[in-house]
Amino acid sequence: MPSAPAAARHRGVVAARREPPDGTPATPLPLDADVVEHLQHLRVERRLSAKTLLNYEEAFRRLGEAAQRDGVALRAAQPHHVRHWMARLHAGGLAPRSIAITLSAWRGLYRWLGHEGRVALNPVEGLRAPRAAKPLPKALSVDHAVALADHRQVDGDARLEARDRCLVELLYGCGLRVAELVGLDVTPGGGALGWIDRADAEAHVLGKGSKRRSVPVGRAALAALDDWLAQRGSVAQVDEPALFVSRHGRRLTASQVRTRLKERALQAGLPTHVHPHMLRHSYASHLLQSSGDLRAVQELLGHANITTTQVYTKLDFQHLAKAYDAAHPRARKKS
Repeated sequence: MPSAPAAARHRGVVAARREPPDGTPATPLPLDADVVEHLQHLRVERRLSAKTLLNYEEAFRRLGEAAQRDGVALRAAQPHHVRHWMARLHAGGLAPRSIAITLSAWRGLYRWLGHEGRVALNPVEGLRAPRAAKPLPKALSVDHAVALADHRQVDGDARLEARDRCLVELLYGCGLRVAELVGLDVTPGGGALGWIDRADAEAHVLGKGSKRRSVPVGRAALAALDDWLAQRGSVAQVDEPALFVSRHGRRLTASQVRTRLKERALQAGLPTHVHPHMLRHSYASHLLQSSGDLRAVQELLGHANITTTQVYTKLDFQHLAKAYDAAHPRARKKS
């Protein structure tokens, strides 16, 4: 087991910091020795990211503070203790999702302690965080999505206008994630994350979990792609493989795509802030409204679990409910 100073160098894993109420500088709050060793296990053997380790450290800080307040040794914690601590976090205003992450970290700690023979039971097993309301993804209406795709900017650089129009067509027409979009290269190759097969009208992309998928590219997107490819050579650096490049000729970043899309939506007169994932939501919602084929939409989006795709059925129901409220005689209130 590493010494405390050695482990402390790993992104502050050993000691969390407590802010005194009077605003004086924070003092380190040492974590339990079992927690220190578990974090080292997560870092070295599980190879969790630095960000995840910091989140777990914060969860264990909460655990240590709760146990210290009630005078309970961590190895002696029982289910009723954990339920009480969880209720205290909830009463203190911690969001249900944050409580769920905290409980997951605690559960993993006690599972590891059990494997090490240090505790007889896992006091967190079977406990669930308060249910959090899941906000529905925001999608554009069909009219607004088409208005954005059809928008033409008459002034400015015609080459960048062709690029931005192609960006919108691929985001909305193919449901690509922004990372998949900026990862596209002009031609396939050993190092290419993705590319568009113009002859077969298919986009080949590398999605979440390094999973590859192919999605059809519609006629409008192909036409926009041809327009951009005709202009790209005068913008891109000679050795740049990226399909989409900035005005400086290098691969466009996700942040630059967000900025360009936001500006284009304003220019098109859309009444809402538009971001790349909203176009992916719009793609899925509009496909489902037209086809009703949930499995096909799941495959096109590259979702590993269909429950992820099912959220769009709620958007579809909202669309139908609005149509009912607007058109059905029984939905209209009498004046």
